[in-house]
Amino acid sequence: MSTLYRGGFVYTPIDPFANAMVVDDATGTIAWIGGDDAATVHVDAVDEVVELDGALVAPAFVDAHAHTSQTGAGLRGVDLGTTLSVVQALSRIEDAARANQGRPVYAPNWDQATWAERRPHTGAELDRATYGGVVYSPRVDGHSAVISSALAAASGARDLPGWEGDGLVTRDAHHAAREAFNGAVTPAQRREDIDLALRAAAAAGIALVQENGGRTLSGTDDFADVLAAGGRGDGPQTIGYWAQLVADEAEARDVATLRGARGLAGDLNIDGSIGSRTAHLRADYTDAPGHTGNAYLTVEQVRDHVAACSLAGLQAGFHVIGDAGVDTAIAGFEAAAALVGAPVVTRSRHRLEHLEMVSPAGIERLVRLGVSASVQPAFDAFWGGDQGMYAERLGADRVHGRAGGDSAPMNPIAAMMAAGMTVAFGSDSPVTPFAPWEAVRAAAFHHDESQRVSARSAFLAHTRGGWRAAGFADRGYLDLGLPASFAVWEVGDLVVQAPDDRIQTWSTDPRSGTPGLPDLSPGQAAPTCLRTVVRGRIVFDREGFTA
Repeated sequence: MSTLYRGGFVYTPIDPFANAMVVDDATGTIAWIGGDDAATVHVDAVDEVVELDGALVAPAFVDAHAHTSQTGAGLRGVDLGTTLSVVQALSRIEDAARANQGRPVYAPNWDQATWAERRPHTGAELDRATYGGVVYSPRVDGHSAVISSALAAASGARDLPGWEGDGLVTRDAHHAAREAFNGAVTPAQRREDIDLALRAAAAAGIALVQENGGRTLSGTDDFADVLAAGGRGDGPQTIGYWAQLVADEAEARDVATLRGARGLAGDLNIDGSIGSRTAHLRADYTDAPGHTGNAYLTVEQVRDHVAACSLAGLQAGFHVIGDAGVDTAIAGFEAAAALVGAPVVTRSRHRLEHLEMVSPAGIERLVRLGVSASVQPAFDAFWGGDQGMYAERLGADRVHGRAGGDSAPMNPIAAMMAAGMTVAFGSDSPVTPFAPWEAVRAAAFHHDESQRVSARSAFLAHTRGGWRAAGFADRGYLDLGLPASFAVWEVGDLVVQAPDDRIQTWSTDPRSGTPGLPDLSPGQAAPTCLRTVVRGRIVFDREGFTA
């Protein structure tokens, strides 16, 4: 079987005027790319012709950081992300408890900064709303939660570090509560959640999801189910990073082999998050004097883990956000290089997740060791700027890199790219949703103008960059013989980037000039996904696309 797509725009490095593409469905590869005139010779040779009617064919996106089953659970649970008050949130939870007829309630994505009361809900309030039911309600960043008394009792959270009182949990107490809640989810429900999330990813034009799992995050069975779902061929592919510290080369190989992990990385936490005040900072939180967050790993632990993975030829990596946490990460990588040799460390292509508060000097040190950054531009869109949550927690000077010393703006995407660092974009779903074009927009229109990048650079970070960060140099673009993993998009005007980085609009008429990327200026609608293809297999079709 083979399919000809014609009459649109094909975003490919081999032909800037391409309007058509042939996919060999049997091998799942791209057989031909060219113009509409040349495409006529293929019409009688292919099994199907798809008229694009001006649609854009582009490499499918890669989500470089996600939590798949939790995303699916959030889609079927009580999403508090749009609530405006504690009262409204509790009303939704009460409705869910009644509908669930006493079954546990999952209520994620709250943010007290958006609530009228400017505070989290409490365990006692959850008890009243659910008549004593089991409720797990994680904050939007996933590093703290409010739990009901029933879950506190079942998990033993009250007796662990991180019990903040009245249902609010961080650190070990949060981990215990999450493990207890996840343990009550049946294998069948977990697999349904995974499938639901991967269908949502496919509908967003995503062909590869990089899962971040671990014992306290999701569990071994969950991780195995995510990898199995990605291997079925009926949805996006999956690659898994497992968060487990190792001490030597043999242990690194054994753990990675046992889990089927691409690397021992992902959410192996050096610190927490800014929203939950658990990211490790050099100086106090502005809104919590005397508190600098949490340090979960030492330089020595980072060193030993990176050295072990490097010797085993595996990717190592960590979750790190605060500037003091970044100091720990960099010192640990450099200590590993001193221990086993810089070339040994560099060739394993290690990575760091989030990396929100890294200075230019820190970026240069990481680049020398070949470390990639897996970042989430939506974090800046959601919480950046002078009036955002970051400014509330840290103060505007630190958000914009004006705190002196080697401070830098938050989420320094442009600085990373300018230094030659491999940068990959992801969502951290369910922290932010699968919305890759919005991530591209967020990077192009970063709150801090000094950290804005071109739409093209942002798009490459969300496609080819994701593959590169996983160690694949020949994926994430459309070329002959490569896997046919792409998405078809309904767009308005297409744009190219002018030399001075202003966005200029081009007509979708193929005679008008070189096709580029959709217009993502603020206020413009994001493109609509019409079809997603993974290795030649259609994994999503919008109703009516080929009717």
